[in-house]
Amino acid sequence: MLAPKTPLELAEALEEAASHGRSISVAGNSTKRRMGGPVEPAEVCISTAALNRVLAYEPRDLTISVEAGMRWRDLTRLLAEHRQMVPIDPPFAETATVGGVIAANSSGPRRRLYGTARDLVIGMQYAMLDGKLAQSGGMVVKNVAGLDTAKLMIGSFGTLAAIAVINFKLIPCPEHQRSFMLAFDDLPSAIAGRDRILRGALTPAAIDLLNPAAAAGLGSRGWTLAIRAGGNSAALNRYERELAELGTGVVFDDYRQETLWRHIEDFVPRHLELHRDGAIVRVSCTLKGMEPVVGSFPGLVLARAGSGVCYGCFEQAEAAAAWMSQAVSSGWKAVIEFAPEAKKPSLDLWPAPGADLEIMKRIKTLFDPSNLLNRGRLYRLI
Repeated sequence: MLAPKTPLELAEALEEAASHGRSISVAGNSTKRRMGGPVEPAEVCISTAALNRVLAYEPRDLTISVEAGMRWRDLTRLLAEHRQMVPIDPPFAETATVGGVIAANSSGPRRRLYGTARDLVIGMQYAMLDGKLAQSGGMVVKNVAGLDTAKLMIGSFGTLAAIAVINFKLIPCPEHQRSFMLAFDDLPSAIAGRDRILRGALTPAAIDLLNPAAAAGLGSRGWTLAIRAGGNSAALNRYERELAELGTGVVFDDYRQETLWRHIEDFVPRHLELHRDGAIVRVSCTLKGMEPVVGSFPGLVLARAGSGVCYGCFEQAEAAAAWMSQAVSSGWKAVIEFAPEAKKPSLDLWPAPGADLEIMKRIKTLFDPSNLLNRGRLYRLI
């Protein structure tokens, strides 16, 4: 295992392997090994975990530049000291690297208000197979010069190049934060409650929906909406008044709400830890189309109710594959996002990738014409 300590060493390691036609595996801490496609055996394995420095941080500029191997939790703790944040809220945050989070395009509850990595990454340096270090964007929030190739790296699972440095725009933390849980007797009532919140004047940072099986882990009964809000005291008091009109709920302040959202962020890792043969299906849908998707899952369900991303948990990967056939016939945009490594070759992980797949393959050919880098990692399609 190679562990380069600088971006230049990373580029040199890639060039050395590629010049001899050797297949290459690149990863950070490998926290999301069960995510995506099967990792094919590689002749050269490279870890970016030793690239863990903060390169530039001036809190007044609301920007930061860090190396890809820095742990996500270390980044968030540093920013919290200055009441700033990169509100992506990825799973595996304790041990995942910044580069791994970005390469997998991970996101969490607050994507409704703040978006995903594509909205928060303003620059990137990445190492290519020819030994060059490419730069895209910079340390300016509004940088529109040239082609933003960094966007290609986000969600590419390291199949194009190796991310070395990432620049983020930072968000100031709200003056105060408060969270709420509202329980409903059935799914239609929960969706109706969600719709009332979205039609209102308030703009919560997160609205997550949990089915009864998932909500039980939070001590809630029934279909449950978890809502995260920020602002001054007057705004939060208004949240409390207006949400009380939807039904009986629980209010979380201080450390209790951090415990609540850590539990939700760890929803996927916790299920995978408990069920080694299990799988996670992700469906992207419209807000209007969320109800049938959520209602179709037989087990634990967590949905980003304000952005249309639904996660269904299966204790056996074969059950997830059987459910996927229903999703395809219904026209849903579904992917088996996490599955046991040994079972991935027999699973149709992404049965309907859409017309963008051909563009993705052409981009792969431009960056990696010999298909040396992270073979099969992008759901076996690339």
